[in-house]
Amino acid sequence: MVLNDRECDLVISAGNFYQTNDQISCGGHTQRFAYYLSGNGNRSNNGLQTPIPEVVHDAGNGYGGFASFIFNPDPKNQFRVVASLRRDYYQIPIDPDPNSTGNLILESAGESPSYGLRDAESEPDGYVTFSWVHTFNPNMLLTVSPFYHYNGADYKGGANDYPVISTVNQDANYAGMQASVRASFWKNDLDAGVYGFFQHQYNYFDNVFTDGNPNFPASSTTVNGGVAAEFINDRFRVTPWLTLIAGLRQTQFNASISENETDPRFGVAVQVPRLNWVFRGYYGYFYQAPPLVTATGALLGLANSQNFTFAPLHGERDIESQFGVTIPYRGWTLSADTYETRARNWLDHNNIGESNLFWPITWDRALIQGWELTLRSPNILNHGQFHLAYANQIAQASSPVTGGLICPVPVTSACPLDIPPGLAPVDHDQRNTLNLGFNASLPWKSYASTNVYYGSGFTNGLYGLPNAQYPGPYLPSHTTFDVAVGKTFAEKYTVSVTALNVANRRVQLDNSLTFGGFHWNDPRQIYAEFRYRFHY
Repeated sequence: MVLNDRECDLVISAGNFYQTNDQISCGGHTQRFAYYLSGNGNRSNNGLQTPIPEVVHDAGNGYGGFASFIFNPDPKNQFRVVASLRRDYYQIPIDPDPNSTGNLILESAGESPSYGLRDAESEPDGYVTFSWVHTFNPNMLLTVSPFYHYNGADYKGGANDYPVISTVNQDANYAGMQASVRASFWKNDLDAGVYGFFQHQYNYFDNVFTDGNPNFPASSTTVNGGVAAEFINDRFRVTPWLTLIAGLRQTQFNASISENETDPRFGVAVQVPRLNWVFRGYYGYFYQAPPLVTATGALLGLANSQNFTFAPLHGERDIESQFGVTIPYRGWTLSADTYETRARNWLDHNNIGESNLFWPITWDRALIQGWELTLRSPNILNHGQFHLAYANQIAQASSPVTGGLICPVPVTSACPLDIPPGLAPVDHDQRNTLNLGFNASLPWKSYASTNVYYGSGFTNGLYGLPNAQYPGPYLPSHTTFDVAVGKTFAEKYTVSVTALNVANRRVQLDNSLTFGGFHWNDPRQIYAEFRYRFHY
């Protein structure tokens, strides 16, 4: 939201499930100083996606604030401060029927049913960033940005949970800096710099079994780690119609293990004269540092009791390639691309038996392939724009699990991760998605927008198991329709009504016995919004 000098924007909304999303934002500026402040709050009885169509034990709320300050002491220097604080609270939705199909399937698979749980999670987050921007000349710019970031996640099991009360607390503190120089010379746009942070993390884990199983002592650990990276990227305009892109990034990770990775990237863009078609290609290597913590002490004993153990986590290494084209024609824009990602040590999560604790794991490899098509119209008869987006994607991974929560060596027949090697669809594999919509400008300063979403269905995690509800390898397809209408009065007031999933079509999106879990798409939601802009 862009505000003029000494102007505020107030937004208040209310809808079904006792939901509200409210925000006030104010900003102003002088010749040398500018500021922007905002505060927000929200709540709803429909917070997270539920394991059944009904919404049970699913309230959520949050509040936060954001501030941005810019000061120009002279024409060549600028100081910026950006800060944010946020806290969210979620009840964990449940299936209250102990004899439901979902709970019976979970119990038969050795997993914990949800009917006896009353869990919740609180998530605080905050950061502050200071930036010094120095202009050497019109073609060279230096930016130095130290930062601090705090993130917490506190999962609390209910006092009467059955069969296990789980408590997980995680606090992470990050302190770091990024410094970069951007320069333009001859036919080059060069960007080079360094980035790094130090991380201090504390984890606490406790399980209290209430079904008679033996308990293990609580486990806690403190770990330090960090990432340091150097990078350089160049965009070289060979001709007005040919641009080459090249870059190199060196990353060092240090915690319980140390890793070094050098990642080159290359790209090309060709614009066909007169037609103005743009062909683009890209090939690059990427490294993702692993989480800091694996388990020690008493928690290792809990894992061993469930036929698991822990191994060090290593960073994910990806090779990405992409090729695409953008075609403009009389105001219409058609864009298509195809892509592939080949990953080693692919990061995922899994849980320790019935513990309700999810731990990071890395699969041996993963393969993600797909293609996308988008179409956007011009302003049709000065009354609106049409948009379409279609994607086809295949996401597959292959065992063995190489890090984090793994099976012991040698693998026993009782190990839950004893999966034959070879690529197989992951739990978020959905082959086809489509978004189709129109944004209309109506008379009397009114507007309307519609959107239709189609998904072909995610992987059926229970395929082939006894009593599985869906027989095929994929869950049912789903289509939802959204609509919004609004009107502006006197340039200061705007009222609107939005309806999501208008037909209230419900479908199960996931039934995996891993990190994804059981959940359904969101029910119909209808809310009204009032927006008021004023000066002070």
